[in-house]
Amino acid sequence: MKLNAAIAGVGTSRVGQVADRSALQLQADAAQAALADAGLRMTDIDGLLTTPVRVEHWNMPCGVVANHLGVKASYLSTVDVAGASGCAMIHQAAMAVATGQASAVLCVAGQNLLTHGSRAKAVKSMAEGGSAHPQFEVPYGPIVPSLYALVAQRHMHEFGTTPGQMAEVAVTLRRHASLNPNAHKRELITVSDVLKSRMITTPLHILDCAIVSDGAAAAIVTSIERARDLKKRPVRLLGQGYGLRHSHIGEHVDLMSTGAVDSGRGAFKSAGLTPTDIDVAQIYDCFTITVIIELEDLGFCKKGEGGQFVEGGRIGIGGELPVTTHGGLLSGGHPGLGGGFFHVVEAVRQLRGEAAERQVRDAEVALVHGNGGVISIHCTIILGRG
Repeated sequence: MKLNAAIAGVGTSRVGQVADRSALQLQADAAQAALADAGLRMTDIDGLLTTPVRVEHWNMPCGVVANHLGVKASYLSTVDVAGASGCAMIHQAAMAVATGQASAVLCVAGQNLLTHGSRAKAVKSMAEGGSAHPQFEVPYGPIVPSLYALVAQRHMHEFGTTPGQMAEVAVTLRRHASLNPNAHKRELITVSDVLKSRMITTPLHILDCAIVSDGAAAAIVTSIERARDLKKRPVRLLGQGYGLRHSHIGEHVDLMSTGAVDSGRGAFKSAGLTPTDIDVAQIYDCFTITVIIELEDLGFCKKGEGGQFVEGGRIGIGGELPVTTHGGLLSGGHPGLGGGFFHVVEAVRQLRGEAAERQVRDAEVALVHGNGGVISIHCTIILGRG
């Protein structure tokens, strides 16, 4: 059943190293941009969803953010499914609107992760903060890239995937970021650049790994009828799905079949669509191997063919399936839990025809996929023109 809800406005803060803005200020910047985009005021908002902020010690993030923004909420919650939170917030906001719990829900997430520390500090804290199993993994000191390297090594072993194919993902997404004026990293790179960059954990080079950024993103969800009376073309939630096959990487049963299989199946079923109906896919890209695995598990290619699928410009703008057209976590920006929310914002802009140089021609249906943990929990949403 399709929910009577649509995204009416989206916005982002500046992305990169934004030393003059706190986490709250970045979220406020994104929220105000989303309100302006929709033609609404903060007093029109009666629901709020956000995510935890790792750089602050807030015991109730949704309360802190609501108070700071002046939101009088009849519905509010803090959503934490890690990198899948952006997609999940849109679905939960849509349910709140469809059930009458709220009439206009602001979803906002982000923080000053880079300014607060460093890339190395952020990666270390993520492993110690729950990405690695506290009893069986953390004592051995793995960083998050080490855990994802296990996925890459297995895929290479089973299917012959090469470092060059993984590098194609980084190169393509950097090309997309070069067309995004708000992207953190815009300088073009080559496959050779990726393969020559510093090895972090075999087979992942530093350019195979997500960057760390400051930034925030926001979206406003309301009823489809109300959205049609506002400034911009509404974007409707057509379908959604969730999946979890393991919480920590050492608990997996089959590392080559992730919860994206289940989340994708659920999203396509609820939307009444198939992968061939998708015009643009905003795929979570914390590492290059993640994109390859998720393309397979979401049904865009057969298992084991992801490496070949990303070659030859197929996932570039103008290709068969344009993927993560704003540059993603690898190049666009990655402020922690809010990173995957930028994928949602980009999908909305693509469906409205507002993506300028990176616009996908005739984009009418978009898939957005979020992944939390070490390819652990997944949420997929499908969006279409309202």
